[in-house]
This record gives sequence, C-alpha cells and structure tokens, in this order.
Amino acid sequence: MTRNREIQAISEEDTALVRAMVLHEDNSLIAFNKPAGLAVQAGSGVARSLDGMMAVFAKSNGKRPRLVHRLDQGTSGVIVAAKTHPVAAKLSDAFAGREVQKTYLALVKGRLPQAEAGVIDAALVKVEEGGKARMILARPDRKGAQAARTGWRIVAREGAFALMQMSPETGRMHQIRVHLMSLGCPILGDALYGEGQATAPRLMLHAEKLALPHPEGGQLVLEAPVPDDFRASAKAAGLQAGL
Repeated sequence: MTRNREIQAISEEDTALVRAMVLHEDNSLIAFNKPAGLAVQAGSGVARSLDGMMAVFAKSNGKRPRLVHRLDQGTSGVIVAAKTHPVAAKLSDAFAGREVQKTYLALVKGRLPQAEAGVIDAALVKVEEGGKARMILARPDRKGAQAARTGWRIVAREGAFALMQMSPETGRMHQIRVHLMSLGCPILGDALYGEGQATAPRLMLHAEKLALPHPEGGQLVLEAPVPDDFRASAKAAGLQAGL
C-alpha cells in the first residue's frame, strides 16, 4: 500500500480497463489479468502503467494498492497487488521465500529438446548493451551472477514449434526468456532473445497461474485465461490442441 500519495486523475478509459482486468479481490489483495503490452511500472517512454492505474483503487487519504511482483511489459497474465503494508510484506516474503508456485505458458520455436520435461539450472547476470539491460548466462561465481532455476514441460509439439509449461523457482529478470533461449528454442515474438516479430506480433509468454499463501490463511490459486492472440499464434503453429 503506497502511503499518502496525491490521488492521480485516471481517465475513464483506463479506469474501465483496470477494473475489467480484476480476477480476484478481497480484504487483503487484488489480482489482475494484465494484457500484453501494458507496462507494470512507469518509466522513460511509458505512457501508461498498471502501477499508475492503482490510483483507481486509492482510498480518500491517498493510500493505494502496491504491486508485489513484476511481469515484463510483453507478458500477459496474473499479477497481484497488496492493499496494506502488512499484506505487502507477507506477500513479498512469500515470493522471496519461494512459497509461491508460478506457472507460465510459452510458445517457442527452435531445436526442441527430445525429453518431454526437465529443469534448467543456470545462473544469470545483468549486462548493459546499447543502453538496454538484458540477462546472459553466467558462471555461478561471476560477480553479480544470480542463481536461476526453471522447470519446463512440453505440452504439445509440431515440427520446430512447441507449447511449453514453465515453472520458475526463482524470479530473475527475463529468466524464462533467457533459459528457453539457452535451451535452443526462444519464445515466439521475443525481440531481445529470439526472432521478434518474424515469429509473432508480440512476446508469446503468459503467466497462467499463481498459487500463493493467502495473508489471512490458506492457499489462494489465481488463474488467468489464455489471451485470444496467444491462441491464434498457437493455432498458426499447429499447437491449438495443447490449450
């Protein structure tokens, strides 16, 4: 919960958009189904962001929900915001402590693994190239290297294309994208680690499910339906039976 901010004016269009994105809301948190293309945070060249839209849910004193994790701008799917500081702390600890189970769907193309499932355990480090940050594989002992581990399973395959279910155990920047590139099959539409728009109009990565410990007790499972453009790309690749 962000404290004592001046309440921003949000357009009717953005108000309707963010309210339509709500998957679940209770006294502790709000979960959204973020569309691909919407930035999570404001920044250089970002006209609108999900964080900015949190003003729609602000209280009269300016306090508003706080996003407790991130998705890349091109990624669609489940993202969660806490309504209070204590809830934000509990959820942040759950993510940091790997108590949250994350499930993604990815459409990929390349040298597909022969196995049907496996785990990629490869450290990553952030580098700057041309003024842009990206992640590369790194030796675990390299300065700045972060451990990164991602489980994967092939749901459907057709030639060089596959629909894969990804289960990241850590939450490094671009983790799934880099790990799939390292496997030999980058995500369709990935302009940074793949072939970009030569394979799809946008990054075909969808945060399908989050299972997390609810701050008030018990387990909360949140699921976001697969977007229409993701289904269309899967169909074009002959993978629609996997969805």
